Amino acid sequence: MESVLRALAIYVALTLMFRITGRRSMSHITTFDFVLLLVVGEATQQALLGEDFSITNAVLVIATLLGLDVAIRWIKARHEPVDRILEGLPTILVVDGRPLPDRIREARISESEILQSARESHGLTRMDEIRLAVLEVSGTIAVIPRRPQ
Repeated sequence: MESVLRALAIYVALTLMFRITGRRSMSHITTFDFVLLLVVGEATQQALLGEDFSITNAVLVIATLLGLDVAIRWIKARHEPVDRILEGLPTILVVDGRPLPDRIREARISESEILQSARESHGLTRMDEIRLAVLEVSGTIAVIPRRPQ
């Protein structure tokens, strides 16, 4: 039972930490992010398993984590307010070529990241070519170009 409680506590803690760090952190993983993920994984393993390194305990912990993930996905699919709390809402970053500084700062991204997405998706090079840029809940930046005048 202790392993199940440990798994539950670690799941909740990691979910909250990744939610607090923002959507962009999970969208594009850099080398630093990858190393950080490995370190977090190792620290998590120690906290999950404690002193019991048996296969039975490991399977119990994994089953608990997977079961919890399935349960949360099921709840989110049936209760929109829960989904909104856990996943957030899309954030509009640019409207008619004008960046929205407060929202960009709140999302902890830069204008250069918006322009990078605009270049990658539509070949746009300037902010004034963007009609709308939205930070999606997945962490990607969706860009809708302005129509040529």
